[in-house]
Amino acid sequence: MARALLIANPVAARTSPDVAETVSRVFRAAGWQIDIRETTSPEDSRTFARDAVTAGFDLVAVFGGDGTTMQAAASLVDTGVPLGLVPGGTGNVLAGNLRIPLGPVQAAELILRGRSRAIDLGRIERDDGPHYFAVACGAGADARVMGGTDPDTKRRLGIGGYFNTLFRVLPQIRSTRFAVTVDGVRIEAQAAVVLVLNCAEVIPPLVRIGPEARIDDGVLDVLFVSADSPWQAVRGVWRAMANVMFETGETGYLRYARGREITIEADPIEPVQFDGDLAGSTPVTAVVQPGALRVMAPEP
Repeated sequence: MARALLIANPVAARTSPDVAETVSRVFRAAGWQIDIRETTSPEDSRTFARDAVTAGFDLVAVFGGDGTTMQAAASLVDTGVPLGLVPGGTGNVLAGNLRIPLGPVQAAELILRGRSRAIDLGRIERDDGPHYFAVACGAGADARVMGGTDPDTKRRLGIGGYFNTLFRVLPQIRSTRFAVTVDGVRIEAQAAVVLVLNCAEVIPPLVRIGPEARIDDGVLDVLFVSADSPWQAVRGVWRAMANVMFETGETGYLRYARGREITIEADPIEPVQFDGDLAGSTPVTAVVQPGALRVMAPEP
């Protein structure tokens, strides 16, 4: 009998007490044995997934957001054990890029009938060891928004919690001096935010960062947005969207790069986020790990 572990974050933004059991019933009806473990700290997801690999489980599923998902994914890198996504967090950006349904029953059914697909990850070394991101690593204003949105607000408002914080910090948005090294080439820029993206869409399916970007192309995409006012910040986002639809190209306030190893430095230092979780400050180096994680997903 196939075995699955379901890791559930009980404080995720979209958590309902009966979701984990609902997902379990779908698996059991398909003839799977499924165990449920609830997290009490961010590190639990990584530990539970590592234990599942050691115990020979066939699949690890996560009910939670991008942060909980990536903690589990860190223990599944290069193991061949696939990850199943049941969206339950604030943004669920990875699930959106993979076109995973938001409904828990539909997501569970997709895991069972889907195929195991290899995707890239970004890898970052910190003092406590390697960290991975599937969506993005960002420095600057976006990290301030992520770090300034408390868990209660995310639970109440979902992704709207981030917009609530964004509107609060918009008047303070200013560009700072960044030095970004992409595969050995140094790029200096004044920017309010520098994003290193593994996914193509930052708000699926509405905001895409470039026509070439893919989650399995073996490279990371870099986006620089300069802004010194709320209007300029909105202008940068809209121009990024227009560039995908109409290929309008770079401007003085919107720049792109692509590469396999990206180092971000800032003066003064800037906060950094990995997949929505605040994670220290610059400098930070991200390296692509091609095909590092297998996920259960629809055909691309």
